[in-house]
Amino acid sequence: MIKKESRNDARKIRHERIRKNLNGTSFVPRLNVFRSNKNIFAQIIDDEKGITIVSASSLDKDLNIKNSSNLEAAKLVGASIAKKAKKEKISKVVFDRGGYLYHGRVKALAESARENGLEF
Repeated sequence: MIKKESRNDARKIRHERIRKNLNGTSFVPRLNVFRSNKNIFAQIIDDEKGITIVSASSLDKDLNIKNSSNLEAAKLVGASIAKKAKKEKISKVVFDRGGYLYHGRVKALAESARENGLEF
């Protein structure tokens, strides 16, 4: 019987392939996106030190998101991560879409982060 590979396994393989060429430094950290069925998460990571500098998600209480799995929530998370990055004096990042297609919630988060001052 032929087994169909799950979408998440295919995403993980794509993410590994992307991460071979993508690396965050202290000067230009990596903006990583993780999208689940119910929420969306974003982190700014320094890969040299192996630390998360800033994070934001649709679960944050200060964002007051009612439906955390739509485009509006992704836009709010993108704006939040950009504002937190400004406080940490981060203006340029490398965008890591996490193996997801650059479409829908991932695209909304990225565009919102760009509009609020992050460059990538």
